[in-house]
Amino acid sequence: MSSTSLTAHSPATGAIRWSRHTWALLMTLCVVLFLDGLDVSMIGVALPSIGEELDLSTSSLQWLISGYVLGYGGLLLVGGRTADLLGRRRVFLIALAVFAAASLLGGLVSSGPLLIATRFVKGLAAAFTAPTGLSIITTNFAEGPARNRALSIYTVFGAGGYSSGLLFGGLMTGVGWRWTFLLPVPIALLALAAAWVLVPRDEPAEEGGHDLLGALTSGAAMLLLVYTVVSAPEIGWGSARTVVSFAAVALLFGAFLAIERRIAHPLVRLGILRKATLVRASLAIVAVGGSYFSWQFIVTLFLQDGLGWSPLELALALLPIGLMVTLSAVFSDKLVDRFGTGPIIAVTMSVMAVGYLLFTLGLDTTPSYVAMLLPTLVLIGVGWIGFPAINIQATSGIEDDEQGLAAGVLQTSMQVGAAVVLAVTTAIIASNAGVATSSAAALDGFRPGLWFATAVSAAGALVAVAGLLLDRRARTSGRDDEPLPEIEAELAGAA
Repeated sequence: MSSTSLTAHSPATGAIRWSRHTWALLMTLCVVLFLDGLDVSMIGVALPSIGEELDLSTSSLQWLISGYVLGYGGLLLVGGRTADLLGRRRVFLIALAVFAAASLLGGLVSSGPLLIATRFVKGLAAAFTAPTGLSIITTNFAEGPARNRALSIYTVFGAGGYSSGLLFGGLMTGVGWRWTFLLPVPIALLALAAAWVLVPRDEPAEEGGHDLLGALTSGAAMLLLVYTVVSAPEIGWGSARTVVSFAAVALLFGAFLAIERRIAHPLVRLGILRKATLVRASLAIVAVGGSYFSWQFIVTLFLQDGLGWSPLELALALLPIGLMVTLSAVFSDKLVDRFGTGPIIAVTMSVMAVGYLLFTLGLDTTPSYVAMLLPTLVLIGVGWIGFPAINIQATSGIEDDEQGLAAGVLQTSMQVGAAVVLAVTTAIIASNAGVATSSAAALDGFRPGLWFATAVSAAGALVAVAGLLLDRRARTSGRDDEPLPEIEAELAGAA
């Protein structure tokens, strides 16, 4: 590894000491990731107000969220690799400027299609800022305690942005829904000015920048996959359009793999997928993100529509999860330094699954906040304490010129995986939804979706525990970081 270290160590205590410049750089990157998470969840609270003022149908309102996910999840892989090839500072500054401009435009337009278009553009911009910001950290903080601390703080800001989006959304919607679009503008502009000064200049990669066909096929495949997944619950999973779209996705991915195997300087070196820790981290982040987004989607609908809670009441009820995520910044890196990423991920994901299970079993039409909701929220919040460890595990041992690629793989897994899990959850709810004449009937329709989210979380915990056992067996036999046997043959020679 050749990371440029911005870290000093105290010779007396061994403690990590960062200069004000280093802290300012890290906080700038954290603020941008916070905006990404905030933007995903804040808009959800404003949807009813937007629909009423702009006369948008429910299906149109869905695309205010799905449009962002389409751009974000569709181009994350290309965004991360572009930063490696064209220069991280350049890509980060351009994408952040586009994000600010799209936010401003979204707060000014009065047309539904234009509003959806601004959301798509913001998602595209975030697809470049998120993996680029992560790769800036991993290439400027030396692997080990310094990078673990930086990544712990960084990922906490991302999760905290999402969890606090409900609270900010409730407050901003009370003033006017347009403020949910305008709020990020001055913050993004300040972050842009700070990034211009603080982000170190870097040189584009000397090789690997000519894989235009790889970029086109991978980008088209991911965009079509996300579009198909978010559209399927509305038009039907078995409809001809959905089936043809999935077939086209498979063809595009097949073409992409064929191109990457044969080109001299591929956009994505397929051999990186032989990194067992990256694959397991990607599976873990799918389980964490997919289960939580699905759970929060159901809880938001049931507590507001079924039980009549206000958006602000809902936000305050879920606040303990956000507080736990924020507080974890103080100690999550120390836990990783002491126990390693594997045990932290396995334990926190297992506790999270238990939280979902108890919530699903205990939820009724008159839930007690202190006796039922709060304890399960705390358990679910524990799962997010392991989120920094997932990011550390995914990027450890990766060379500097592929940090953006590794970040893109991880974040694509979360966005696309979460979109798939949420789409399946939506389909499950729709298939069980009757005429909800009472809160009890509404709960009966939602409960199968809660069971599915619980199952996804439990499956992720099992994978994490299995990975931990495999790591221990590998260390015992002297074979550390062994490639995954099930994909080793498939990717032989791709490196």
